[in-house]
Amino acid sequence: MEKKKILVVDDEPDVTDLVAYHLKAKGFHVETLNDATASIAKARGYNPDLVILDIMMPHLSGIQVCRILRADPKLAKVPIIFLTAKAEPHDRIEGLESGADDYLSKPFSPKELVLRVESILRRVAAPKDPVSAKLRVGDIQLDSDTHRATVKGELLDLTATEFKLLRLMMERQGRVQTREHLLLNVWNYSTEIETRTVDTHVRRLREKLGDEAGWIETIRGVGYRIAEKKLPA
Repeated sequence: MEKKKILVVDDEPDVTDLVAYHLKAKGFHVETLNDATASIAKARGYNPDLVILDIMMPHLSGIQVCRILRADPKLAKVPIIFLTAKAEPHDRIEGLESGADDYLSKPFSPKELVLRVESILRRVAAPKDPVSAKLRVGDIQLDSDTHRATVKGELLDLTATEFKLLRLMMERQGRVQTREHLLLNVWNYSTEIETRTVDTHVRRLREKLGDEAGWIETIRGVGYRIAEKKLPA
């Protein structure tokens, strides 16, 4: 089996060396950088299967790097894990909203980081269910194969997380999705980040859905669901 390629970007050599050591021990091919400004060109040339990014770096923050990668068609779907000393809930929310798939605070357990890397790569490699590849609710259409979501034919500009959130709720139309369930299935977290990050993403998703936002129903104190009938605005 071909080795999965991991790109690690952190301005602290001790951190990149530590991460690289543990990932290589698990059979990954690892490239490291201590200069954020060089990371975009490196990512385009290396074409990694996953990127690990520090947030607090000089000249270019990990948030900025993440957004640039997400805007590049070649790298838009590459999973990104933030590894950073910024551990407040609002920092985590900002990181996830910028398009990251996971978030691990320093000081961190190398073993936990490796487990998260393996978990994300397994999820990415999992075969898609052809039955649910194309979904439709009202004027909302979602195609998992092309990773496109539209409303009345107009393409929605969704982050990777917003797309996963919408797909999960559309697949389970009529069933209540608790905040905890969404955290586990969209972000792969249990209780590590506050559930208000779900509320933040749902609010942003509703804004992007416009007239079709009424399909997302709030179940007070529990979570959300795609309703059987669109609710009035």
